[in-house]
Amino acid sequence: MSTLAIFVWLLNIVVDTTGHIAFKHAAVTESESELLRWKSMLSSMPLWVGIFCFCLEFLLWLVLLSMLPLSLGILLSGFNTVAIMIAGRLIFKEMLDPLRIIGITFITVGVALVGGYA
Repeated sequence: MSTLAIFVWLLNIVVDTTGHIAFKHAAVTESESELLRWKSMLSSMPLWVGIFCFCLEFLLWLVLLSMLPLSLGILLSGFNTVAIMIAGRLIFKEMLDPLRIIGITFITVGVALVGGYA
């Protein structure tokens, strides 16, 4: 994998994780009614940051797929899930129970094993 492909892949992980974190921030707004909650959410900066990040992540994904076989690209995208779970733990104090930690380990080991032959 080229240095540029590694850079695009890592940038993709950062942008995707940022988008998910922004959406979570937008989703936890509190209001008295459901209508006010949606109105507040639609006018919140985190929602628009999340939308921007997902659009950028889509473009980065296309660039990455132009550099790598799909079979390798989809393996590498597994790290997005790992990064999002870790960010959720660090930022929102979400629980990473033993089953999730085992899942993260399987994703990491699986990508390392299979990706080495792609």
